[in-house]
Amino acid sequence: MATSAKRSRSLTFRVLFLATLWSALALLVIAVVISTLYRQSAEKSFRDLLRAQLYNVINSVSADEEVRLAGTPQLGDLRFFQPQSGWYWIVEPIGETFSSEPLTSASLGSGSIPIPDTDGIPFDTRYERFYTTRDSFTNEVEVVETEVVLDDDGRTARFRVVGNRDVLEADIDDFTGNLYLALAGFGLGSLLLNVVAILIGLRPLDHARKALEKIRAGESERLDGEFPREIQPLASEVNALIDSNRRIVERARMQVGNLAHSLKTPIAVLLNESRAIAAPQDELVRTQAEAMQSQVQSYLNRARIAAQRDSVLARTEALPTFERLVRVMRRLNADKRFPLSIDPPGLVLAMEQQDVEETVGNLLENAARHARMTVTVRVVLAPPDVRGSDEGRRNWAVIEVEDDGAGLEPDQIREALKRGRRLDESKPGTGLGLSIVSEIASEYKGTFALSRGSSGGLLARLVLPATKDVA
Repeated sequence: MATSAKRSRSLTFRVLFLATLWSALALLVIAVVISTLYRQSAEKSFRDLLRAQLYNVINSVSADEEVRLAGTPQLGDLRFFQPQSGWYWIVEPIGETFSSEPLTSASLGSGSIPIPDTDGIPFDTRYERFYTTRDSFTNEVEVVETEVVLDDDGRTARFRVVGNRDVLEADIDDFTGNLYLALAGFGLGSLLLNVVAILIGLRPLDHARKALEKIRAGESERLDGEFPREIQPLASEVNALIDSNRRIVERARMQVGNLAHSLKTPIAVLLNESRAIAAPQDELVRTQAEAMQSQVQSYLNRARIAAQRDSVLARTEALPTFERLVRVMRRLNADKRFPLSIDPPGLVLAMEQQDVEETVGNLLENAARHARMTVTVRVVLAPPDVRGSDEGRRNWAVIEVEDDGAGLEPDQIREALKRGRRLDESKPGTGLGLSIVSEIASEYKGTFALSRGSSGGLLARLVLPATKDVA
């Protein structure tokens, strides 16, 4: 079902299907028309042949002095001498004025031809009539018949020439078969030609698709290349949309920077003034100022992420970014190991590099703080259905950071995800790291979860968006 739906949305498939359907219908109509016209022409020629043979018989038969039919027609066709061939001539006297038996061709022998009543099949204006019947040998035959006065005394004879319709039908069938075979070959050739022509004609669309893929992969910033007149307006509009998107992002970044700069000094002043206030009010002012600073930073991050989340330009290569973060952690924690694995190595995240570094950096710091010896980092491309049908059209990367520390119980995990909560007050930190990771993952429509790892420590699992095409 999915394959059929995909094909129905394909422009190439639609054009090929309609072109093939039209060609098939046109060739079928042509075949029927030509075969019908040929049948009509063949039947006319067949009747003309029978009529010519009839006139030969009439010219060869006469009434002699003894009032008998006499004559030996020579029609130049051996079939009139072959028994039961379906080709006969017959001359019968009419009335009692003749004293002889009918004359017949050698091919008829003792056979007979049924004669329909003239009321059912009358003579035409030329005093001829044609009818189809079967001889006594079951051959389907065509009969041409007329009556001729042979002398001045009014003696009349009925002349018939009979032809085998199997010969006619065989000729028509042979022509029809060759016609259908020729039209089928022509249709197949036309189909192949249509395929080539359509694929060549739609090649600019493929070039446009590849150009868009380069933009999505961060390899280009515009739709570059020469496009046909029909596609150029679309390319121009896409470039205009990209430029507009870039201006919106830059404006959002500028506003975020301006807001951060304008709030930085007042918050710093509040924090400094809190040190001059006597206890216990100083702790209250300092705590509220720090909370305000945290909230401002959180919402600034949200605004920045919202501006970049759906941008085609937000791309971060996983391998160099993770290697850099792990390298820093190894320097800060020389007594611990940080094994890293990325599959595939060319994985590209559809995120701003700053957001990737902030989320993964927080997880690494938290894991290093509680690990005994090892912090394991794994990055893999997730299965297509990892985020369900709503997000099934996107690729997703699964990032796991696992330490070999004591781990957390389920109720402790729920508590750790709350903003500003620290389960271990003996270690440095603000308690904001995990909540920031959760918020950033949520802004990118990803997920973040904590659980107990295979080594007994804490396993942090992030699902973040990746690009459709892996580098």
